[in-house]
Amino acid sequence: MAYWLMKSEPDVFGWDDLVKDGTGEWDGVRNHTAARNLRDIKVGDRAFFYHSNIGLQVVGIMEVTREAQKDGDEGNWVSVQVKPVEPLPNPVTLKAVKAEPRLAEMELVKYSRLSVGKVTAEEWKIVLEMAKG
Repeated sequence: MAYWLMKSEPDVFGWDDLVKDGTGEWDGVRNHTAARNLRDIKVGDRAFFYHSNIGLQVVGIMEVTREAQKDGDEGNWVSVQVKPVEPLPNPVTLKAVKAEPRLAEMELVKYSRLSVGKVTAEEWKIVLEMAKG
């Protein structure tokens, strides 16, 4: 299993929307690196749901339920399907992530505009520890 972080603006599609719907299509990604990451995602992988723009925080855990399929008619864009697993007990803010020296190399910190990024197993564990408070 691999780990990821996927960003969405909560006023467009937030954690509560995913929970209410029970599943979601992670589409509309129009960055080549993020799209490549989507193509690498496998069923069963886990991803942090990150509220971007408003909130700037990791709020929940998702599981990938369908691998990449074509998204739209133009270009080589793809989408994946996800379902909610659980909310984090306490959201982990971007400020807290940046303040944690062990997360200095995390893609969320290094490539702040990347909407779908890789998370190492160690980074995953650290964020979960931070969410416990």
